[in-house]
This record gives sequence, C-alpha cells and structure tokens, in this order.
Amino acid sequence: MQKVAMVSGASRGIGSAIASELARRGYALSLGMREPRAVEGMADAFIHAYEARDPQAARNWVDATIDRYGRLDVLVSNAGICKMIDFDNGNDALLAETFDINVHAPFRLVQAALPHLRRSGRGRFVQLASLSGKRVKNLNVGYQMSKHAMVALTHAVRRAGWDDGVRATAVCPGFVNTDMASGIADLPPDAMTQPQDLALLVVNAIELPNTASVAELLVNCRYEETL
Repeated sequence: MQKVAMVSGASRGIGSAIASELARRGYALSLGMREPRAVEGMADAFIHAYEARDPQAARNWVDATIDRYGRLDVLVSNAGICKMIDFDNGNDALLAETFDINVHAPFRLVQAALPHLRRSGRGRFVQLASLSGKRVKNLNVGYQMSKHAMVALTHAVRRAGWDDGVRATAVCPGFVNTDMASGIADLPPDAMTQPQDLALLVVNAIELPNTASVAELLVNCRYEETL
C-alpha cells in the first residue's frame, strides 16, 4: 500500500526539496502551506492551507489528510522562521511569534498526527531544527531557544511512539541555500548545504528500518569545532 507523507512549509526551499524526493520514491503527499498553490513536479499532491499560528490549522490539515488517504506514515515538520532576537533588541512580541511558529505549531502537528503514525507501525516524524538547536554560536538567543525546543520535542516524540514503531529524527543543518539563509549567511550560496542534498539525507533516514533509527542528523557545510 502506498505510504502517505505530510510536509509543512512545502512551497519552497527545504520543504519543497523533501516533498520532491518523497514523490520520486513513490509516497503520496499532503503538502501544507500558507498560500496553497500547485507545486512544480508534484501534480498529484494534496495541497492544503496551513497557517502555523492558527491553533486549529494542524488538526484541520491532519483530518483532511486522513479523509483523503485513510492513513499517515510520515510527518515532516519544516515550517519555521528566523528573526533576530538578541538581548539588546529582543521583545516579547518577537519571542511569541518565533515560539508560536517554531515550537507551538510543531507540537500541535504531532499531537494531531501521532495516533495515525502509531497505527502505521513504522511511522516517521522529522523535525527540521538547526545546528542552533545544538550549540550557541551567535547571539540570536530567541531563535536558538526555539531550535533547542524543537530538538527536545523530537526526542519526546521518539520516546512516546517508540513501542508502536514511531521513529523521530531532529535534522540539524547549518546554513542551507534557501531564501531564509540568503539574508543572514556569511557564506556564498555554493558553499552552503543544498536543499536537494539535505532532502536526500532526510528521506534516507525516513526509510531506515525501525531497528536503525537516527535520533539526530547533524549536517555541516563547514567545520564546526564542537559538532
């Protein structure tokens, strides 16, 4: 039976690359995005509105996916933002927005999806986190706090679903050649990890058997002293 994968933030960048690789390997896709539109190369995908800050969006999207396909095997939580929140200029509004999108929304997605992933017997949860969830390199403390929380969420999913065959992976790249990185990276685009290469790593991890689970996938585009 064809496996079903949900991917948030799938309209561009890392999410689009992961969705394309999943489609290439035969998965049925449910793609969540703020402004639903056709995605190049994925004409058969189920496109659904997903606004991360809407408390009902996760449940609505998961329910619609189950109504469409009758099952769920993979959830890739990719939607996220990166705004500078340091000790000099950070404020409650920026911190609340960052945590709403980077932490609360993935929690709600997992909460809605986990019963279906358990029924799969080899459900997979992938959280796109960051190396900023593993170390503190600059002073964007708000972003780093949110990414550390994402890694913790992934380990909680791994623990909660383990006995039912659910495996969870926190994917922690450095700079990836996307629109998000273009305004903040101190590297040229060709020196960053490419979305298509990250997608290969992610989908390879998804397809590993239950007995070879990868809890954290750290991806470097340059030398990291501690990682």
